[in-house]
Amino acid sequence: MNFHTVVRTTPAVREFTDESMPDEVLRRILDDARFAPNGGNRQGWRVIVVRDPATRLRLRELYQLGWREYMAHVVAGTVPFAPGGDRRWTEPVVDIEAARATESPNPFADTLEHVPVMLVVAVDLTALAVLDNGLDRQSIVGGGSVYPFCHNVLLAARANGWGGVLTTAICREEPAVRDLLGIPDPYAVAGLMALGRPVKEITRLRRSAVEEFTTVDRFDGDAFTT
Repeated sequence: MNFHTVVRTTPAVREFTDESMPDEVLRRILDDARFAPNGGNRQGWRVIVVRDPATRLRLRELYQLGWREYMAHVVAGTVPFAPGGDRRWTEPVVDIEAARATESPNPFADTLEHVPVMLVVAVDLTALAVLDNGLDRQSIVGGGSVYPFCHNVLLAARANGWGGVLTTAICREEPAVRDLLGIPDPYAVAGLMALGRPVKEITRLRRSAVEEFTTVDRFDGDAFTT
């Protein structure tokens, strides 16, 4: 599959067939993904392939809690845990305990333990160059050294005829996840990835046109056009 097709047809896949992914395919995907750009080439990511049924079930239970918190924000009409217009986040805008106690059915969240491939991605925090630390806003820069790797996993899966999704709802339960998987300091949980054969192949994605998000010289400059 050529590059143009891969980057234009790699969606977030959350529904998979029962087909198992051969280990050699998963290794090939990870072998391609490892060439992702990252700060200082420190390659701070670690990938845990979760196969044990009991561990998968526990991760699903933890994921559901994060999902409930996420959906409570959606129901309230807000972006989950996003900073405000002042670029800062101070406290939840929903009742977290009430959210965690409220069921929020979702086909992916409720059957997570059955995905063909479950990966938990951890990252060494000491390997991340966080150049926006200390700015008076929410920090985002550190993720630039781990999430390109995660996206490469999705691109490589698509190129090999498979699909997947990166989800960060599990990060809401990081202490429990670290304990469950034996993740030591100084590692943090960057996300959970599910891979498999998509039930439905999506070949057209909806995204804004270049002119809608690109300007010349200034944020409020003229749209970049050709």
